[in-house]
Amino acid sequence: ESQERMAVVVDKKDVEKMLAFAEEENLEAVVVAEVTEEPRLVLVWRDKEIVNISRAFLDTNGAHQETTATVVVPNKADSYFDKCNSYKAHSVEKKESGCACACTAGDKAATRKNAWLSMLADLNICSKKGLVEMFDSSIGASTVTMPYGGAYQMTPTQTMIAKLPVLDGESDVVTMMSYGFDPYLSSWSPFHGSAYAVMSSVAKIVAAGGDYKKIRFTFQEYFRRLGNDPKRWGEPLAALLGAYQAQVKLGLPSIGGKDSMSGSFNDIDVPPTLVSFAVDVAKLGDVVTNEFKKAGSRLVLFEMAKDEYDLPDYAQAMAMYDTIHALAGKGAFNAMYALGKNGIAEAVSKMAFGNRIGVKVCGKVTSAEAFAPAYGSILAEIDEEKLAMLDEAGIAYRKVGRTTDLGDIRWKLDPQTCGSTNPDDFMIIPMEEALKAYGDTLEKVFPTKSNVASEIEKLEVPSQNFDAKTIYVAKNKLAKPKVFIPVFPGTNCEYDTLRAFERAGAEVQTVVFKNMNEQNIKDSVDAFEKGISDAQILMFPGGFSAGDEPDGSGKFIATAFRNARLADAVNKLLHERDGLALGICNGFQALIKLGLVPYGEVCGQKEDSPTLAMNNIGRHISKSVYTKVVTNKSPWLMKAELGGVYSIPASHGEGRFVANEEWLKKLYANGQIATQYVDVNGNPTMDEDFNPNGSLWAIEGITDLSGRVLGKMAHSERRGTGVAMNIVGDQNQLIFESGVEYFK
Repeated sequence: ESQERMAVVVDKKDVEKMLAFAEEENLEAVVVAEVTEEPRLVLVWRDKEIVNISRAFLDTNGAHQETTATVVVPNKADSYFDKCNSYKAHSVEKKESGCACACTAGDKAATRKNAWLSMLADLNICSKKGLVEMFDSSIGASTVTMPYGGAYQMTPTQTMIAKLPVLDGESDVVTMMSYGFDPYLSSWSPFHGSAYAVMSSVAKIVAAGGDYKKIRFTFQEYFRRLGNDPKRWGEPLAALLGAYQAQVKLGLPSIGGKDSMSGSFNDIDVPPTLVSFAVDVAKLGDVVTNEFKKAGSRLVLFEMAKDEYDLPDYAQAMAMYDTIHALAGKGAFNAMYALGKNGIAEAVSKMAFGNRIGVKVCGKVTSAEAFAPAYGSILAEIDEEKLAMLDEAGIAYRKVGRTTDLGDIRWKLDPQTCGSTNPDDFMIIPMEEALKAYGDTLEKVFPTKSNVASEIEKLEVPSQNFDAKTIYVAKNKLAKPKVFIPVFPGTNCEYDTLRAFERAGAEVQTVVFKNMNEQNIKDSVDAFEKGISDAQILMFPGGFSAGDEPDGSGKFIATAFRNARLADAVNKLLHERDGLALGICNGFQALIKLGLVPYGEVCGQKEDSPTLAMNNIGRHISKSVYTKVVTNKSPWLMKAELGGVYSIPASHGEGRFVANEEWLKKLYANGQIATQYVDVNGNPTMDEDFNPNGSLWAIEGITDLSGRVLGKMAHSERRGTGVAMNIVGDQNQLIFESGVEYFK
């Protein structure tokens, strides 16, 4: 009665009786297997025998192998946790130990600053944003935490969180995944390395608001070639024992994994590697993001204790994680971050970068404490008045700093000067200097800026809104307009787009363009022609039609719609039935190639037509962008705020809007520039942090002259409750609602 499922074994003659009993009791029962005299395991699927194995083979548990392994006990005197971190200079250590050397406060500040900047530039700590942006992080409209958060999208997200995808309706269930691994720690002790890999992955889940008790692990292992060397065999054995002990202590299992024992090339070996991935389920309301939210908050540290062997105190950690989870559920924390290789210094820096909120580290935090590895510990931003919640919960914590509105990183040099505002009493790093150290290390390998410039890009970007006196109104009214969405090989946004239109109150039809043979193509043209003729709205969704080959993105879609029958159907939809057309990303590229923008009909591009080119940076870009609505001429924008700024996910490789100066001025004068890329202050800009593809005049979207055809790059359909929680701003441009309202 306490289980959802139960397996029972009955005599063959009693099977029918058992099934009848189950039916009487309203239980679901099915025969799954038969015990046979012949000692073989036979599996059948769809009447086909797919497995037939001797029981004798199964009893061996596969091929019998054994070896000798020697586990080397790590040297306590050489403990990874006690070693002087390379960022901590001698003068700081001597000064803090009370030595009589001639270290001035200025020396101490300079040394700490250099140490801090060196830490941010470390390959293990530095920004990987240029690499991360190559991958589409917003597809599916279910990403809860984008890879980099905050208004400036510079705080790296520690835990991947996504809503459970459902075809219909909404879900508030989320899945979480984090990882843990330190190759330096594992090189000192594979046992400790895997134990802390587990605890690090757990701490990141807890810092994201997850319940550690629901976690399941999967491990990825990678060790040097083992051969017949017992000491080499001892490394994976020690690592597995460390991970096993952590699982037993936590009461949490690993349910998957993969190993490789071939990490050697000539005399080069990989470090002992066991990466722990923690997977959890939670509710949207549980989620806490990593970036600082406001100035004036307290920073508190929840420290995980270690035993005499430098191993986690698992009982203390579990109690701490339980309490943190309960407090997070009550809204105690503004932000949390699981500490890593460089402890407090690394955490406060990364938490500050996203919204460029300043931070002041307490003078009682020593240099050793600031940079020390602290896997398993968690740093939290909390309002001053909510500190009482921590006291009531009985959880141990330490105040280590505050957030400020000063826009820099400060560290009090002496605890005796508590309360001082004298700059001489602090180590001070301007935010821009810290960001430069953080971002420069991999900039040449995975660039975030192209540094491309031309004369036309230096033109002044207009920022005046176009206020239309009248907006075109549909003559044919309809309570529930029908949307036709053509789906091509490579299209990947049809589901997100369908849901967006259905939420807005439209009826949606999607049809796949089949191109396996000539008859498929003919049938597809027939289906598309009928679909367009029955619809009031034509929507070209995003994706990578035909892999964007040959000769650029959107070409395959445009080629299909240049078919005379389809072109005629589209022109009739727009000019005879007052219909609308919308193209986003790949769809915008198709609209441009067809001539639907800026001309308003299928006519193809002319020699001087505006176009979309490869992003200046020369690669795919995935991030959220700020776009301002700069015209109210289009029916697609009538429910949006004129001058309103919206945070929209972008994901494209060819999104750079290019046109000659004559066309730019014409589009501007006609109110055909629909939306522009803007900075955090709402100003149109050529800065690639905010205009990532380098579009001229910061143009993100344009319309035809009537405003009824809109093409734009950023994915307005990729939104929903709880989506991109760590991105600042309104995500709903009400484009789809406006399109439906147009017919009402």
